[in-house]
Amino acid sequence: MGRGKFKGKPTGRRHFSTPEELLAGTSSRPRTFKKEEAEVEEEEEEEQSEEEVEAESEKRKGTQGLIEIENPNLAKQKNVKAKDVDMEKTTDLSRREREEIEKQKAHERYMRLQEQGKTEQARKDLERLSLIRQQRADAAKKREEEKAAREQKKAEARK
Repeated sequence: MGRGKFKGKPTGRRHFSTPEELLAGTSSRPRTFKKEEAEVEEEEEEEQSEEEVEAESEKRKGTQGLIEIENPNLAKQKNVKAKDVDMEKTTDLSRREREEIEKQKAHERYMRLQEQGKTEQARKDLERLSLIRQQRADAAKKREEEKAAREQKKAEARK
């Protein structure tokens, strides 16, 4: 079949070893993976031992050893092992978290005062409520009087 205008380069082709080649050992694929893996493990072990040594005698670059500077923007690595973690230690809250908690507490305090009727808004609401109750009581009394008057008229009309 034709490939069209663009033809694949010979370097891009894949070569798969057949099972016979693998058994015979004539495969073109190198068998160095296990050796490389062993070397990587050795390097990791060396790095871990070096990290332990570095943690003890922390070397400073340039003028850092001469001048003590506290850079608040400098992200320090916090390598804490699970066994060294202090569970009772409380972490400081960020400004936003602290403000959010204060806001919630203030709202709860305001709502408690509102329920007790000690805020201005609650007083106004209670005054409005008492006025509405008074108006409803007057309207109910007026309706009762009108109903009684109608019944009286009906009773007189029957006689």
